Amino acid sequence: MQNISEIKKFAVEIRRETIKCIGNLGVGHIGGALSIADVLAVLYSGVMNIDPKEPNKDDRDMLVVSKGHAGPAVYAALALKGYFPVEMLDTLNKPGTNLPSHCDMNRTPGIDMTTGSLGQGASSAMGIACGNRLKGYDNYTYLILGDGEVEEGQVWEAAIFAHAKKLSKVIAFVDYNKCQIDDYVENLCAMGDIAGKFESFGWYAQNVEDGNDVEQILAAIEKAKAQDERPSVIVLNTVKGKGYGKIEGALGSHNMPVTAKMVEEALAELCL
Repeated sequence: MQNISEIKKFAVEIRRETIKCIGNLGVGHIGGALSIADVLAVLYSGVMNIDPKEPNKDDRDMLVVSKGHAGPAVYAALALKGYFPVEMLDTLNKPGTNLPSHCDMNRTPGIDMTTGSLGQGASSAMGIACGNRLKGYDNYTYLILGDGEVEEGQVWEAAIFAHAKKLSKVIAFVDYNKCQIDDYVENLCAMGDIAGKFESFGWYAQNVEDGNDVEQILAAIEKAKAQDERPSVIVLNTVKGKGYGKIEGALGSHNMPVTAKMVEEALAELCL
């Protein structure tokens, strides 16, 4: 059983390191990185079968962060888990870095799939899950999608495929923070009942009322793992920019300048 207080502390640490590395660069996708810190903390705190000392072990659980622009939060989690030195976070998106702005499996230890072209991570995750099953592995493939991203048709093609192939070892999360780069999701291409849509495609679907609550996330994952016939999706009702009050829920936080003063303010809020 995971220690809830330790997971919450880990989520704060992920946010702190994410803000510091983006602030060191001076600009970045801070809003959507902060909104997934809690689900990352849950996954990397014992839910996933992983080993930082053996990042490429064949039967590991795998994570595809399809909203690849949230890479800084993933890098922070990986560094804190020991995949590479925390000091490496200071090289985010700088010349010669192994930490580009979007996730790259060929450059960063612990990244299972290169992402950033929105929608394509869903197809990649289903391919990974199929491949692992063919190899006889009993591991899980986790997938994190953005809410604006699920407007992409490719996501729904992948959803159809996952149900048809009974990929019960797939657990997807939708980071439903209600904002995308140009406007609120509701104003651009309203998705309605996202969980209901996945359910109509044959998935086991859950809505998590507070997608930044680690206990609710853990409970949903446990229910998802009880499914043995269908892929699962967990819609997380999150807050963009969660943890730094000044930008919480703000459209402009998708990709924005982050000054030294802002870093100082955010770290003061995010006390361990």
